[in-house]
Amino acid sequence: MPYDQLGKLLIGAAVALFVVGLVFVLLGRTTFFGRLPGDINISNGNFTCIAPIASMLVLSLLLTIIVNIVLRLLNK
Repeated sequence: MPYDQLGKLLIGAAVALFVVGLVFVLLGRTTFFGRLPGDINISNGNFTCIAPIASMLVLSLLLTIIVNIVLRLLNK
């Protein structure tokens, strides 16, 4: 693989990693994520089980929409 293609690949991976990190930082500051109706939170003494089912469905829907938009823009 030529060095210019490898450099572009590394820059693209760094930008993608930055965006993912930014999303995690922003999601950590939200109060609604993990507290939607449909999210399961069971606490019993020292045991805590959290299953954010509704939050994961919303996140999956948003990511699907974003990826579809990006792919449509790149194919034009």
